[in-house]
Amino acid sequence: MAIATDTAGTQGQAEYIDAPQLQLFVMGLFFIFGGITSLNDVIIPKLKELFTLNYTQAMLVQFCFFTAYAVIGIPGARLIKRIGYMRGAVAGLVTMMAGCLLFIPASQNATYALFLLALFVLASGVVIVQVVANPLISLLGKPETVHSRLTFAQAFNSVGTTVFPYFGSILILGSLATVTADQLSGVELDAYRTAESQAIVHGYLGIAAALAVVAGVVWLFRNALKGEKHEASSGLAGLDLLKRKRFGFGALCIFLYVGAEVSIGSLIVNYLMQSHVMGLEEQAAGKLIAYYWGGAMVGRFIGSAVLRVVSPGKVLAAVAIGAILLLAFSTHTTGAVSGYSLLAIGLMNAIMFPTIFTLACEKLGPRAADGSGIINVAIFGGAVIPLLTGMIADATGSLALAFILPAACYAVIAGFGWYARRPA
Repeated sequence: MAIATDTAGTQGQAEYIDAPQLQLFVMGLFFIFGGITSLNDVIIPKLKELFTLNYTQAMLVQFCFFTAYAVIGIPGARLIKRIGYMRGAVAGLVTMMAGCLLFIPASQNATYALFLLALFVLASGVVIVQVVANPLISLLGKPETVHSRLTFAQAFNSVGTTVFPYFGSILILGSLATVTADQLSGVELDAYRTAESQAIVHGYLGIAAALAVVAGVVWLFRNALKGEKHEASSGLAGLDLLKRKRFGFGALCIFLYVGAEVSIGSLIVNYLMQSHVMGLEEQAAGKLIAYYWGGAMVGRFIGSAVLRVVSPGKVLAAVAIGAILLLAFSTHTTGAVSGYSLLAIGLMNAIMFPTIFTLACEKLGPRAADGSGIINVAIFGGAVIPLLTGMIADATGSLALAFILPAACYAVIAGFGWYARRPA
């Protein structure tokens, strides 16, 4: 491992860290927090049935999960600046473990609010890990390949988001119960909820065990990263960066992108179960979530190559328009065509987050941790947009009409791509 310099660019010398072994570590982090985040798409229909929720209430799962980004984003950046990237990763992993363990009392008490609390704590750890991972992957290589490198790392995020929902559907949605929650009441209902939620508990206990192993390994290498630099900041760290038009516009687009992506992913199971779409059973629909996130995985591997030769801004604008067209096609057709065109939006989503992130954060230099903290606050869009989408679905009685909101989000993202088509 060594500190290298590159003289390309308009701002003179830029340092980066040549450490291939750390790149593998960061890829692992992307895999972990990607998989855990995508599991929400599986437990939403499960909790919706167990607690007889409407769409707005069910979307509180995403609201509580992604609210952690607003609450923890800036403090997480401060923590990383104080203790360093590697120790910060350990802190995040341990917090994630605590969130997983909270599913035990949530199940035993059969209380929806406790499940939401567990998800918030789990997400708090994810935020800290993500604040570490995004700027760290930017440092681990030459500045001119940062778009491609972060997109490649995000591909490992997508491996997690593809694998976790598939097996999560088998474990969590594979219930053998012959009754549903709306047929029970009182003690019988509580007993049913406790029994049926055990599948959720078992899944997250397995994740907690894996996180303990990873945290232990990372702790052994807590002093491996030499030469990392962080610029001190006062007040609410990084908020002044929003005055930079490019960064502010990019942060808004992260808010909208995550909101749109999560809204669609959260409703896939219920959308595919509709008789005029594919009429699938819950578990079968849950397994197809893997196609949505798998499309993002494939697209990120392809995108990491395309972004080396095509303007990132233009690519971003093109895929955002593609997402809008697929949404329109899905909501105006029926059957398998409708279902698979919705799932294909994952391919359009593939390069959006890493490209928006790197376009917004160009030239931040030693303020990269501050920028990452603000970007992670912007991920709060994953709390707001899905909740609003659920409210639209409840008000109109139509999931198709609710998808108008994600389509509007993609329209703004297309505008940012065109705006940022030239280097900062």
